Amino acid sequence: MESVMEIIKSDAFLLGICGILLFLLISFIVLMAKYSGLNKRYKEFMQKLGNGKNLEEDLENYMYRVERVEKTNAKNANDIAVLDHDMKKCIQKMGMVRYNAFRDVGSDLSFSLALLDENNDGVVLNGIYAREMSNIYAKPIKNGKSTYTVSDEEREAIEKAINAEPLPDNQDN
Repeated sequence: MESVMEIIKSDAFLLGICGILLFLLISFIVLMAKYSGLNKRYKEFMQKLGNGKNLEEDLENYMYRVERVEKTNAKNANDIAVLDHDMKKCIQKMGMVRYNAFRDVGSDLSFSLALLDENNDGVVLNGIYAREMSNIYAKPIKNGKSTYTVSDEEREAIEKAINAEPLPDNQDN
């Protein structure tokens, strides 16, 4: 133990410790200079990246805009769902039959036109053309049927509408 104490008390040991401290001090100064240069280059890079503005402010503005877009998209999705629901009640299918109602009239100028929604609810119009007059009759349709008597042409128009392809469903679920 005494030999260790003698080494610690010797001038060579103190010079060695001073040398190590001097080396550490110089290393610290060099690292601080490098850090300062690196920090300066980082700030210049951020200024260039932010087009002369603070990049942090740009990121905050960007995040604010992204949040606004997300809110708008959610509102749009809700509006589209409402429109899809309402569209089921709109006319989506049509069936038409032209025919000659009277023998003395030349062409197929009379018609039956069925206009139906997704549930086969709607109306059938029957336009009868004659030389002296022209009449249009409307009959309500519920689930593909009418509470009124329908002609063969009206029934055919209703069947064409029921079998017609509805508008495509645009839901992206």
